Amino acid sequence: MNIIEIENKHGAGTYAKQPLVIVRGQGASLFDADGVEYLDCSSGHGVANLGHANLKVAEAIYKQASTLITLFETFPNDKRAELMKKITSLVNGLDKVFLCNSGTESVEAAFKFARISTGRKNIVAAMRAFHGRTYGSLSATFNKKYREGFEPLVPGFSHVAYNNIEALDKAVNKETAAVILEVVQGEGGVYPANAEYIRAARRICDERGALLIVDEIQTGFGRTGKLFAIQHFGVTPDLLTCAKSLAGGVPMGAVLIGKNVKNLTPGVHGSTFGGNPLSCAAGVAALTVMEEEDLPGQAAAKGEYLMEKLKKIESPDIREVRGLGLMVGIEMKQKVVPYIKALQEKKIIALNAGMTVIRLLPPLVITYEQIDHLVDVLAEVLSIDSIAD
Repeated sequence: MNIIEIENKHGAGTYAKQPLVIVRGQGASLFDADGVEYLDCSSGHGVANLGHANLKVAEAIYKQASTLITLFETFPNDKRAELMKKITSLVNGLDKVFLCNSGTESVEAAFKFARISTGRKNIVAAMRAFHGRTYGSLSATFNKKYREGFEPLVPGFSHVAYNNIEALDKAVNKETAAVILEVVQGEGGVYPANAEYIRAARRICDERGALLIVDEIQTGFGRTGKLFAIQHFGVTPDLLTCAKSLAGGVPMGAVLIGKNVKNLTPGVHGSTFGGNPLSCAAGVAALTVMEEEDLPGQAAAKGEYLMEKLKKIESPDIREVRGLGLMVGIEMKQKVVPYIKALQEKKIIALNAGMTVIRLLPPLVITYEQIDHLVDVLAEVLSIDSIAD
C-alpha cells in the first residue's frame, strides 16, 4: 500500500487530497517522492514565509527539543519570555500577548477578550471574511460553504460589506463588543482594504466603545511588505491575531493585546500547549530571520515586480490582478480550478481564493528568477483557450 492509499484509507476524509506526495522542501521549492521539484506558490496557505527547511529555525528547534519541549505557562520560561519580549516590540501600543497554537485559536481568544473587556456580546465582521473553522471563528466567517451543516452558530455575530464605511458605521452600536477585519481578505478573494476604511473602523470603534480586532493570520510577518499589514495605514488595533509563519512552520498562534483590553485575570482563558518552549524557540528564530533578512522589504519589492509582470500578461480571461506585497490574486472570468491543475502539471503549486481567483502566496525568499519562471508558466497556462472547459 503506497502513501496516497494509506492516507485515503486512514484519513478522516476532510481534505481533498492531491495526487502528489511531497517529502522535502528547500527555500521556495518542494520535492515529491521521486525527487521532482515544484515551485511552491502556496506556502502551506501562507505558513512558509521563511521558505522551507530554514536552517536557523531548524537549529533552534533541535537545540530546544534537546533541552525542554513542553511547559505550561503558569511556570515562567526563558524562551517564552524571550519570544514575548520580541513579539510585543513589533507593534507600538500592543505590549501584551496571549500565546496559543493556531490562527483560529487566536481569533477565539480575541473574541473572549473583547467580550470580557467590554461586557458586551456582539461582534461585527465583514462579508467575504474568513477567520477560521472553530465555532466562534466560523460564526465570524461569511462564506456559507463553511457554515452550512454546523448551525446554529454562536449568536451575536453580524456581517457588513467590506470597504463600506457607511455600512460599518450603521452596524456598530452600544451593544458591539468588537469589530474584526482582515486588512487583505485572503480566502475571500485577495481584496485589500483601503486606508480610509481601516482608519474609519478605528474611529467608529473609539466613538462607540467597541474594540478593533485585526486578523493578521495570513497577512502577518512580512507577507504584504510590512511586518503586519495594518502598519501600511498607521492604525493600531486593540487586538491583533496572528499565526501561520510566526514560528517558521511550527504550529503557533498569538494575540497581541492593547491597553483598552481589560479584565484579563487568571482563569479567563488558557491553552495547554500555548507558549511551549519548543514553539517559542522556533518563534524567536523565525522573527530573527525575518528581521535580519528584511523579509518584509523583500516581499514589498518582489511583490511589486510580480504584479507588474502579471499585469503584462495578455489574456482576455483575466479580469483583474490585485494584492499587496507577495499576497496576489488573479481574478479570472471563469472558474480557476482547471488553471490550478494545469499549473501543478507544470510544477507550480498555487491556490484558489473562491471560485474565480488564482491566489499566489510564495515564500518571501522566492528568487527573481523563480518569479520570472512563475510568470512565464502562468502566461502559457492562461493562454490555453480550452483549459476552462
